[in-house]
Amino acid sequence: MEWMLMPLKRYADFNGRSRRKEYWMFTLLTFIVYMVLYALMIMGTDFQNGGLSALGMLAAGLLGIFGLGVLVPSIAVTVRRFHDQDKSGWFVLLAFIPFLGGLILLVFMCLEGTRGSNRFGDDPKAGG
Repeated sequence: MEWMLMPLKRYADFNGRSRRKEYWMFTLLTFIVYMVLYALMIMGTDFQNGGLSALGMLAAGLLGIFGLGVLVPSIAVTVRRFHDQDKSGWFVLLAFIPFLGGLILLVFMCLEGTRGSNRFGDDPKAGG
């Protein structure tokens, strides 16, 4: 659970490096929360009248608040993940390439980081 919450503790810290474990555990946490909120929203959907009940509206509101709340930590942990590979954080802009950007980002997030120190700091694996 510590790895899942670490990017939230380092909310807007774009400096340093993050391990793959930190990135993927945070991604798993956000995915689980999104799926639970989407399920609640679907359960709160009135399919006959085409609207949302109180549960659906609450879930939709929480979904929007959560999405905005994890936007900055998601970008920050992705930037730190690029730093771990000794790449500039501006590589995060690859996500804006239509069709291929997300796939390219996925591949980079799966790659192992630089062993030892690099220009962005010490190896996060060396500390534990």
